[in-house]
Amino acid sequence: MASQEQPGRCYDAIVVGAGIQGACAAEQLAKRGKKTLLLDQFPLPHPRGSSHGHSRIIRSAYPEDHYVAMMAEAFRLWTELEAETGTKLYRPTTVLILGRRENPEFQSYGQAMERHGIPREMLSPEALAQRFPGIHLRGGEMAIADHTAGVLYADKALQAVQDQFRRHGGTVRDGEKVLSVIPGAVVTVITSLGEHRAKSLVVTAGAWAGPLLAPLGLHLPLQPLRISVCYWRAKQLDSPGEMPCFLGINLDGNPHHIYGLPAGEYPGLVKICYHHGTPVDPDAPDQLSQVSPPAVPDVRILQAFVRKYLPGLDSEPAVQERCLYTNTPDKDFVIDRHPHFRNIVIGAGFSGHGFKFAPVVGRILCQLCLGEEPSYNLAPFRISRFAGPPKASL
Repeated sequence: MASQEQPGRCYDAIVVGAGIQGACAAEQLAKRGKKTLLLDQFPLPHPRGSSHGHSRIIRSAYPEDHYVAMMAEAFRLWTELEAETGTKLYRPTTVLILGRRENPEFQSYGQAMERHGIPREMLSPEALAQRFPGIHLRGGEMAIADHTAGVLYADKALQAVQDQFRRHGGTVRDGEKVLSVIPGAVVTVITSLGEHRAKSLVVTAGAWAGPLLAPLGLHLPLQPLRISVCYWRAKQLDSPGEMPCFLGINLDGNPHHIYGLPAGEYPGLVKICYHHGTPVDPDAPDQLSQVSPPAVPDVRILQAFVRKYLPGLDSEPAVQERCLYTNTPDKDFVIDRHPHFRNIVIGAGFSGHGFKFAPVVGRILCQLCLGEEPSYNLAPFRISRFAGPPKASL
């Protein structure tokens, strides 16, 4: 439900999009004493974006140094949020990176973890079978165990951040769609219910960020994708132990990753997804874009993976749902200021792996919004990395 707003009020900041990235940015701004408005086009809570659902993997294991470096602070901030709210937001569990020894990306996981001093363990197929008998690797395949990892309770985490924002005096208006943005020293945001003004604007609109930013002369290569979220049941009720979280790196010739984790939303099932999907219009996610369909549907890819690597599970998913990714071409985030309107800050393109970083991303977006030096080198996330400089239309 929307909080009450004072008529004619000018905010220090407006944040568009109340998913996990926007909520964390808004919470950081409110904590700093800034009058902040958080807008969302749908009534909260809702499943229309990318922040809903019960569970997400949280891990230190990444092949890129910039992500490994950010995760230390992310773990600390999630722990602080747990203490502040008295809400359990994640539980520790091993995450296994599965791949072939000679695969450069697989190797880079272990190398990046070593450079950053992240505890890890290399497991051969035989050692893995003893530790986790439900996972069957083949010759030349092995696992890197990340023992810092766990499962984030996504719905609880999002609600906790939104609640903290309100406790710090923030204003939430949901069910209010942003129609246009008028830039200037004071930014004006026109919505379906009126207009709001602020010194700064933060755009964290997920799959809707592209259309919102295009009239401001910024055409980001953001691609909304519909992802199949599948839940699988064990063939035998007395199957040994709980399945750990895992990430399969190009196994069985698949060009994209396959990941899995225990499904808290469906006790006893395992959540397994293909880290890629089909282009969609986020306003009509059931209608596929007019593009060639994939050669092999993602559910069939998952079925083949389960049969080969997880033979203790049924080969037919027990439950199928969907999720929405917003991908960039390089799968790195967009965290930057608008190149022409420096009081408009953008967090977008989290490409299906951004949830775990949200407290850090929110802090960086807050810093950018306040004109401060960001805590991290943002070169991997700059808008300028995309081909062709943006052109201002205003």
